Amino acid sequence: MIAHSLDRFRQHIPFSSPGELVLWLIAALHIALLVATAFVLLSVSTAHAGEPPACTGKNLLPSLQRSDPAAYEKIVTEAAKNPNGKGIFWRIEKEGVSPSYLLGTMHVTDPRVLTMPDSARKTAAAVSTIIIESDEILDEKKAAAAMLMHPELTMFTDGTTIRDHLSAEDADKLEAGLKARGLPLAAVARMKPWILSSFVALPACEIARKTAGASFLDKHIVEDAIKAGKKVVGLETLAEQLQAMADLPVEFHLQALIETLELGDKMNDIIETMTTLYLSGDVGMTMPMLEAVAPSEASKDESGYAAFEKRIVTDRNKVMAERAAPLLAEGNAFIAVGALHIPGAEGLVELLRKQGFTVTVVNG
Repeated sequence: MIAHSLDRFRQHIPFSSPGELVLWLIAALHIALLVATAFVLLSVSTAHAGEPPACTGKNLLPSLQRSDPAAYEKIVTEAAKNPNGKGIFWRIEKEGVSPSYLLGTMHVTDPRVLTMPDSARKTAAAVSTIIIESDEILDEKKAAAAMLMHPELTMFTDGTTIRDHLSAEDADKLEAGLKARGLPLAAVARMKPWILSSFVALPACEIARKTAGASFLDKHIVEDAIKAGKKVVGLETLAEQLQAMADLPVEFHLQALIETLELGDKMNDIIETMTTLYLSGDVGMTMPMLEAVAPSEASKDESGYAAFEKRIVTDRNKVMAERAAPLLAEGNAFIAVGALHIPGAEGLVELLRKQGFTVTVVNG
């Protein structure tokens, strides 16, 4: 039944390669991890004995540059076309208002990411207001309760489990992938595929750190802000973020889950490559890189990605910019949101410029 459903889904939103849905999943990983982690880790008893597993991912770009220079140059060329794709830290200025700042984040616990650029770290300590995607992440129990208030967005409520929507082979792959990350399938079997995808896509070392209580970058910034007595404001609710994911067809999420499982350990390399690009400030290279390293066949059909980009990225960018406006009017604020929201013609940098702000990248 699910195969027939997926076939119908492909007829309406065609995909040129088996890896294309995976690209979307990785792009959405920030939101998926943000809204799902608290709930899963509070709902499932997990434990990693001893030291957490080592992170084994390798940056794929150096080898690609050696083996296929043309493919590498295509990534660079495509990235150059993306407005504001270079830099993760930006100054926001308007005459008569104290400057504010924008930091693109990765919602991960990687120590390299938590370090932040020196300029961003010092600025976050000096401002009066910290603005993040959702301030509900401050209290994991509250976040879990918010998710439980909307079970239809996160769980199968028709009596089925994820096994009912997958082939026996794919279900076994999912069980093995979750087990490697300390998550028993039986305990999370009723969860929607987008939540499960986010966990099999993440390296086991990242899941282990989070399970042990490590904070991802956004939460780390907020925890420091609270200790310093700063004002903290969220731009979205968890319910809004959940709805954005749920608005995409379940067939989309199921196919993304299957393709993530098929990539297997290569996901570790993809995440490491994304992290390397983030640390160098080359966020505009992320999507071109993903298109190059994921399996590909015919020329890419843009219609499917456009649907995702509108609901998960563009629509939310507009909401964030509108809700940030009165806070930026007060000045001396520090916005920290997923780096995916910064670049592009409809990214936050361009949207803030349309509000009359001068937005310039800060180096160092």
